[in-house]
Amino acid sequence: MQTRAVLAEAARLVPGISVTERDVARASTAAEEDRIQVTPTVIVSTASGDEVFRAEGVPTLQQVLVAAAKAL
Repeated sequence: MQTRAVLAEAARLVPGISVTERDVARASTAAEEDRIQVTPTVIVSTASGDEVFRAEGVPTLQQVLVAAAKAL
């Protein structure tokens, strides 16, 4: 999957980044709480949980890296 490849590369480039994958079909309550309406949806948050980036669809590596910098 393209999204997994982008996130794996971001995790390789930015030590300490945490990637969590949710199965929205099995975790529909969590998906509702995160306002996920389409898949894939990538959300980048700070350690305190503040959302700094959301991409519906496959994000670019550059988008994820910029979001990670904002979150750190």
